[in-house]
Amino acid sequence: MTFKTAKSHVVHGGTLRYLSHDSATTGTPMTLSVFVPPGEGPFPVLIWLSGLTCTEDNFTTKAGAYSAAAEHGVIIVAPETSPRGEGVADDAAYDLGQGAGFYVDATQSPWAPHFRMETYVTHELIALVDAEFPTTGTRSISGHSMGGHGALTLALRHPELFRSVSAFAPIASPTRCAWGKKAFGAYLGSDQSLWAGHDAALLIESGAARGRFDDILIDQGDADSFLVDQLKPELLEAAGDAAGQRITIRMQSGYDHSYFFMASFMADHVAFHAARLKD
Repeated sequence: MTFKTAKSHVVHGGTLRYLSHDSATTGTPMTLSVFVPPGEGPFPVLIWLSGLTCTEDNFTTKAGAYSAAAEHGVIIVAPETSPRGEGVADDAAYDLGQGAGFYVDATQSPWAPHFRMETYVTHELIALVDAEFPTTGTRSISGHSMGGHGALTLALRHPELFRSVSAFAPIASPTRCAWGKKAFGAYLGSDQSLWAGHDAALLIESGAARGRFDDILIDQGDADSFLVDQLKPELLEAAGDAAGQRITIRMQSGYDHSYFFMASFMADHVAFHAARLKD
């Protein structure tokens, strides 16, 4: 087995493993968790992408996803948010560097050698999971905040890989918020024409989702402190209207940006994907 198991737990009748492997894409060790539901399988896969500062452990311990995953017979894979470790470029701020990979392949120094999260998720991670777990070869993707941006853009850029996509409080349009401008400027360079291909709202507006996804599910809390300045879900709504793409945006009253919000609606997202992962 390519993966090394750090620890394993039985939960909701299935098996949760914390794993690591040496990544050929990032040139670093990478960590992740994989939940396999009870039964022999094969099972479809839901990939979860976490947000700024998170590791694979935040989702694994806080999201409360495994009861629904066991019920619907879905494997859930939660990878790290960036390469980490000695010799990997970093920044003192929380919104750049280790823990803040933004699910793009960096082209700029000092980030380019290791920060290749788009290729890691869409090629290496998927191939390894399909090779080493009882999967059907079908999958969906979801995420939160920076990971919501990642889920949307990776699904739109690689629609052949995913049956469906959803997000919690995604960074809807990184080219039009401070988090995205900072990260894209560092990782992709100053040519802003290159940024648009990693902006979910702009991709949807250009028709990237048309004919690919029957619906895109978004949950957003109206008490989220990042809602107005960083997340801007209204830009996704406008893009969907312009492109004729159905996007279900549920504005949840009183909810913030935390995992308490995600845990409250996680079962809905697992069910949303499970329905679309059926053959």
